[in-house]
Amino acid sequence: MKQNASHKKIIFSLLTLAVIAFLIGLTFFSWRTVAKRDRGLYIVQDMARLATIFKHIDATAGILGFDYQKNPINFLNIKKDGFVGSELGSMNLMFPDKWEGPYEYEMPRIQEEDYIIIRTEKGYFITPADGVRLPNGKIIGTDIMLDEQADIEHMMHDEQMLSYQGRPLAAKVGISGHAQSIQGGVIFPAD
Repeated sequence: MKQNASHKKIIFSLLTLAVIAFLIGLTFFSWRTVAKRDRGLYIVQDMARLATIFKHIDATAGILGFDYQKNPINFLNIKKDGFVGSELGSMNLMFPDKWEGPYEYEMPRIQEEDYIIIRTEKGYFITPADGVRLPNGKIIGTDIMLDEQADIEHMMHDEQMLSYQGRPLAAKVGISGHAQSIQGGVIFPAD
């Protein structure tokens, strides 16, 4: 009888451990799924907000361009009259006196990285920075190379690249001065 009660205790203990292990596994799986979904949604929301901000900046102050191929977005919190000249960070403005900042009080970031503006042969794009893991598991700069030849517009429609649930993880930035040059304070269209 004691042996039968001992077997029941062992079986009950093993079943309890199995249930606990199953619940821990389910929690871990659920946590990873939710983290992946949230990361995708954060990037999608940030892209929409940043695209709207840059569209407004271009409409009011006129964006001439950016200094580098990869430009961190770390200047949207600069106040009106909080800078001298026509350059904010790596962004060059046509009409710096029309800057209406700050546009953001806390710079949007993902995985402790600033978003960046990439210059490609097809224009400028807002994207996550190198080292950011996307919801599809790919890492910018390792699995997805964003150089001057990158076709980011195409990547924005590919779930294995810069798209999440049919929504882009990048945004195109319109640049007023992209096809123009300034000579002696007068804007001339590019030839």
